[in-house]
Amino acid sequence: MSDQRFVWYPPMETIQASNIAKFLHLADVDDYDELLKKAEKNPEWFWKLIIDRVTFSKPYSTLLDLSGGVQFPRWCVGGEGNIVLDCLDRHQGTSTWSKEFLVWEAESGEVVRWTYADLHREVCRVARSLDRLAITVGDVVGLFLPNIPHAIAAFLACAKKGVIALPLFSGFGSNALKDRLEAAGAIAVITADGTSRRGMGISMKAVADEAVETLGELKHVIVVRNADIDVVWNSGRDHWLDDLVGDESIECSTVHLAADAPLMLMYTSGTSGKPKGTVHTHLGFATKMLLDVGLVMDLKATDRMLWMSDMGWLVGPIVAAAVPLHGASVVLAEGGPDYPDEDRMWRLIDDHTVTFLGLAPTLARSFIRNDGSQIEKYSLTSLRVCVSTGEVWTPEAWLWTFENVCKKKIPLLNYSGGTEIGGGILCGTVIHPIKPCAFTRPIPGMGARIFDESGKQVLRGEVGELVLTSPSPGRTRSLWRSDDTYLDAYWSTYPGVWRHGDWAVEDSDGWWEITGRSDDILKIAGKRTGPSEIEALIAGTGLVVESAVIGLPDPVKGQAVVCVVTVKRGVVADKVTQNALVRAVVKGLGPPFKPQAIIFVDELPKTRNMKVMRRLVRAACLGHEPGDLSALVNPDAFGLLRDAAATANLK
Repeated sequence: MSDQRFVWYPPMETIQASNIAKFLHLADVDDYDELLKKAEKNPEWFWKLIIDRVTFSKPYSTLLDLSGGVQFPRWCVGGEGNIVLDCLDRHQGTSTWSKEFLVWEAESGEVVRWTYADLHREVCRVARSLDRLAITVGDVVGLFLPNIPHAIAAFLACAKKGVIALPLFSGFGSNALKDRLEAAGAIAVITADGTSRRGMGISMKAVADEAVETLGELKHVIVVRNADIDVVWNSGRDHWLDDLVGDESIECSTVHLAADAPLMLMYTSGTSGKPKGTVHTHLGFATKMLLDVGLVMDLKATDRMLWMSDMGWLVGPIVAAAVPLHGASVVLAEGGPDYPDEDRMWRLIDDHTVTFLGLAPTLARSFIRNDGSQIEKYSLTSLRVCVSTGEVWTPEAWLWTFENVCKKKIPLLNYSGGTEIGGGILCGTVIHPIKPCAFTRPIPGMGARIFDESGKQVLRGEVGELVLTSPSPGRTRSLWRSDDTYLDAYWSTYPGVWRHGDWAVEDSDGWWEITGRSDDILKIAGKRTGPSEIEALIAGTGLVVESAVIGLPDPVKGQAVVCVVTVKRGVVADKVTQNALVRAVVKGLGPPFKPQAIIFVDELPKTRNMKVMRRLVRAACLGHEPGDLSALVNPDAFGLLRDAAATANLK
């Protein structure tokens, strides 16, 4: 009889065909838990097994050098390589070369297809344009591009030439764009003339022009023709990509770099303050993608991935690197998942036989709000794996996705880590049963633990700080031009231990959950709880799409609960709904957790990767200045929330 705590069990054929099963045999261990333990005791043994899958043009002499301290590990010292050797060069002369690498669909319905040979050609064209502008190894180039094929080509072209890529959110305003280009010391930016968002033509070149106007270090703006939008031209600075390289047949060599040479700078979303520039290397990112996406998530060469994301969020580079690393294929779509038709995402899956789907909990909630966006019209039978990341799930949204997208037949793998990690810390697997909202285990080699305030490991069932006790190749080398901020942000709480900033708990079966950001923890009448516990109770009423729960100062209880919610279509935002939500929280957690206020809004302030920004929710409710808003995808939401909070009689 099956355990009702689990909603999916892996078929034996899935286990036997999994990449993990093959790796366990290679590692000579009996099961996944033994692999975790062995990797914990001997991390160099484990990481060598992964790193041996990476191509080196010059062998390394030392796998791991900790002479600079555990905060600043050096991997594969003396070795040379380049992530493009594995993403592209190794496929030349194989059947993969003529295989379809991507299919791209515009909002207009236009479709473009590239083989791996086509990808190589376009990567070389962008790389040659960098050469002709004397942009070279170690220079930083911003990538301000919509979700088009050349976003991937530009990312790999920078890598090929040893240029450091700076992926940037395509929806940034000029100030946010300028801040990051300036902080990174970028000497060029690659952008598009424009893009289409919900049928409207947006001039990305105009935003870039305004951003770079006063940046003395930035010498070049390379422009990809995409939307046929008129642009203002600075002949001394601006270059059409087509004009730089023409239609000539282009071949260019891949630069061999030190294994730990920087590949890209990724700026964090800023949920806890001002965005920080994380630094990821060729070896580190390749290794993390081979582990996370290949082994743990089970991406195969036969898969076709759809993971709608902007290049400015870590998922963008994950797709750009992980798919070609594994010789797989990808579906790209410019614009949103629900335009021009609300069922666009489901149609893309069926039309292009997607097998590997990535999505975020926020996206799932938006589909719930729209009554499934006609999902019932589509079979979705090509899917074999679904992966979610971005933020904490509510049970309602997770179960809706499992039942309606996965059809209860394929695994929904939760994945959590962060920009600073270059990937994940926790993840589900295709060889374990699945619990709603939970993670199967930590990813091997990460040294994940849960600590209390004194730095001791907590017991199962107890909530504590998620920490990392082992170095890993994918983790940021520091923060760009700011070692002091790096040490203060991640290493100042527990000596020699990375504090990630998430609350986590391991249950009695060994499954893990993330309960929220530790900065967001609520302390009500002496008891600590994460916002997600209250948000799950609110979601369970069936009245709301999503919510953000915060704690505000209270003279008696220390903090009082305030719930900011968006209601479902057809639900009235009135006193009756307020009372129903309050009753649900009190019934679930007791009278001390009775919300002081329920605030209705049309949308919550969210980062570009669709995480709810509780720092700003709290600031709005307290009437404080918001600070950095550059990471918001919907900056107007802050002011509207502040207005709503002002009428809520918050004490």
